[in-house]
Amino acid sequence: MTVMTPEVGEGLLSTWGNQHLSVHVSISPDDAPRIAGLTLPGDAEPALRRSALPLVDISLVGEGREGTSGKRHVDGAAAHRLRLAWDKQGNGLIPGERDGRGHPSGPWWQLAMQDPATGLEAITTLSLPGDGHVLRITTTIRATREPVAIEHASSLSLGGLAAGARWEDDTAVWHAANPWSGEFRWLRATLAERGLVDVGMTRYNQVGSKNRVALTSTGAWSTSEHLPIGVLEDVRTGRLLAWQIETNGAWHWEVADRYGDLYVAGSGPTALEHGWAAILGAGESFEAAPASVTLVQSPQHVPAPGRAPHVGDDGGASALGAALTAYRRAVRREHPDHTELPIIYNDFLNGLMSDPTTRRVLPLVEAAADLGADIYCMDAGWYDDEQGGWWDSVGEWKASTSRFPGGGLAAVLRAVHDAGMKPGLWLEPEVVGRRSPLAQALPPEAFFRRHNQRVAEWGRYQLDFRHPAARTHLDEVVDRIVGEYGLGYLKLDYNVDTGAGTSGPSGVEPHGAGLLGHGRAMLDWAAGLMDRHPGLIVEGCAAGGSRTDATSGAVFPIQSLTDQQDMLLLPPISAAAPLAIAPEQAGIWASIDGSMSDEMIAFALAAPLAARFHLAGRIETLSAAQRNIARGALAAYAGLRKTITGGMPLWPLGLPDWRDDWIVQGTVTGSETLLVVHRRGGDPALSIPLPGVGEGATLEVVFPLWGAGDATLLRRDGTLVLEVALPDAPAARVVRIVEPRA
Repeated sequence: MTVMTPEVGEGLLSTWGNQHLSVHVSISPDDAPRIAGLTLPGDAEPALRRSALPLVDISLVGEGREGTSGKRHVDGAAAHRLRLAWDKQGNGLIPGERDGRGHPSGPWWQLAMQDPATGLEAITTLSLPGDGHVLRITTTIRATREPVAIEHASSLSLGGLAAGARWEDDTAVWHAANPWSGEFRWLRATLAERGLVDVGMTRYNQVGSKNRVALTSTGAWSTSEHLPIGVLEDVRTGRLLAWQIETNGAWHWEVADRYGDLYVAGSGPTALEHGWAAILGAGESFEAAPASVTLVQSPQHVPAPGRAPHVGDDGGASALGAALTAYRRAVRREHPDHTELPIIYNDFLNGLMSDPTTRRVLPLVEAAADLGADIYCMDAGWYDDEQGGWWDSVGEWKASTSRFPGGGLAAVLRAVHDAGMKPGLWLEPEVVGRRSPLAQALPPEAFFRRHNQRVAEWGRYQLDFRHPAARTHLDEVVDRIVGEYGLGYLKLDYNVDTGAGTSGPSGVEPHGAGLLGHGRAMLDWAAGLMDRHPGLIVEGCAAGGSRTDATSGAVFPIQSLTDQQDMLLLPPISAAAPLAIAPEQAGIWASIDGSMSDEMIAFALAAPLAARFHLAGRIETLSAAQRNIARGALAAYAGLRKTITGGMPLWPLGLPDWRDDWIVQGTVTGSETLLVVHRRGGDPALSIPLPGVGEGATLEVVFPLWGAGDATLLRRDGTLVLEVALPDAPAARVVRIVEPRA
């Protein structure tokens, strides 16, 4: 609902939102609409401050910015000229958007703004998907009168933050490094520690400092170095503002000072960072990358005694995880996999390692079925007739004629069917090897090109999914292998990053625009193939977790998180992942074999019990007793599916550090708390505070069964505490705490 409040400066504040979050927008005939602030229930209404930014920031080639200079993406001249032309509100599907393809229903508010100088029109939609805690922002920009060349178009533009604070010390920023095989590494530092300080120039009527705290991702691996997520923490109050940029390609976000306060700005590709531009003729439009933002209050409970502070120790990580998980569930494409959660055995990690043959696969098929897997996914190599030399020859995706004697690949996958599992295959659709016949058969315009040359990386070319020949080829490939082999699962990987982008079929498109267009077309293609093959589970993967962005998560029902092969190093990855992806979509490896101790097998099998099970390794080497351990984990998973799909992430010890001895992640529903506890070393006992759990709770160790006496519940200073004692390391326990229903 919109409420017009008393005049602030020369405008009025219009308040819109729901029971969780309110947005206050300044509306004036003489100024651009600006977000004055976000508030939680019970907060005082914010004042419109000089530091407030236009709702949409736009920078045109012929004008740039006004009132500031440097590298910052604020104060575009066109943005300050925008005036509200009309607005409308509703509740349900947003006009022009389709249900079931990442466009959910809920309260929404559209504001159309026009630039009188150029005729440029920007339509911004604010929505609260699922009537939840997270604000989604989408903007479409259209040239109505004359051509324009846009070099920056914001996804998020929010100023007036940290008003009245000594922000350089009172404000901290969280961000996540995302290295290959060490993903989801959350870091926290004050702005002063990041080098952003109050330089004092606002006293002389200057905007502020000209630097910023910024993260930028280039190329087609959207999360290969950092996640497109950030958090601004008010150290004094525990208030947390979190945002994510929603694109599967290049992105940028920044935090900086402006007129004594702070701002957060984010976008997809830009001219400065990515060589991007949107060149629009009259009547043409461009859709900026969506962004989402939320505001939560940390409960600020005390960290576990004797343990160094961690990011999110005050409970803020759990509050953010709950808000973002609910949002991600609301905006994603619907798929039965979100609730069914079948267990996948994948033969790559520490198993066949891209070298499948009939002789090597069939024992794994028998073992996977015996343990209780639902899907057998044959990973890379099934098309390889060159004994491992396939890297630069892929593209046709035809089964090897030498690897599967006595009936070919079809006979092997029939054995998967006969064992009661659905078969799956690995595919890398975006690349064509230099030596592949497809490299010459497809038209040159179907590939990425720069400077009139086909782009190559590590012996491979990149397909441009906007070209009909590329999509027709891949549609034929997928329809053929799904139909011929009865596939129920398809793993789509992407193992090279071809850089800045493509100049497109015309040869003159800005590279960043070509990359953005391809990325959007690729996801549209993936959604289309699931439309054609209902029930087919399609896994998104890119060199481990190099594309675990929110846009990909809204399309792919399950995503690969990492290529980490050492099970001792996997818990910090799996434990931190739910701040970036819903747990039921997070594929967690559990690689086991007969050389492991019983405790090490349980250690490896524990993490997927709060996420998605990617069983792996040489499971055919397990002894009968070891198989019983694995069966116990898979059987326990069957009873945890509803908890995983309906629960919210919990980090009672904060987000994990890479070298932590103890790592704890959890999932919480209204009456149930599921905790996965890993010990890699250090003290043999740990106290885990659970302030949100009430009286009368009961404890069950669900895995492994021999750990029933290793965890106990007690009350300490009015707070429930889980005591875990594991004399040996590595070891893990999965516990369920159930409160009596009211």
